[in-house]
Amino acid sequence: MYAEFSENLVTGNEMIDSHHKELIDRINKLLDSCDQSNEKTAAIKMMDYLADYTDFHFSAEEKLQQEIAYPGYEQHKAQHETFKNTIKDLEEMLVEEEGPSNAFVEKVHENVIKWFYTHIEGFDRSVAEYKFMKDNNERL
Repeated sequence: MYAEFSENLVTGNEMIDSHHKELIDRINKLLDSCDQSNEKTAAIKMMDYLADYTDFHFSAEEKLQQEIAYPGYEQHKAQHETFKNTIKDLEEMLVEEEGPSNAFVEKVHENVIKWFYTHIEGFDRSVAEYKFMKDNNERL
């Protein structure tokens, strides 16, 4: 099962949504590398590729939250830190194993894809809605 950017993941914020589409693409490339080669080096490379963009996205999202004085910033940032630790744990799992095992792929589904969907539908949508209300408060 690959990740999919569906309507329920749309936040309405162009930057956030475009970043999420890229993250989903990178998650799928990681899963594809696991399916295609079962080679440790390829999977580690794709894991690094995902981790780099995750850091970029979280930094941009946190900067946006600070710019709009988002009241849930600290809690949101804590969620990001938890996810970064998950990525590190998955990287360690890959290094310790001979290649991307079925257990590794299951953990990607459970700890990356499912977390990501839940995070977008709750935390990220709240940020986008808050920004929209702040930008349009004179019209509301």
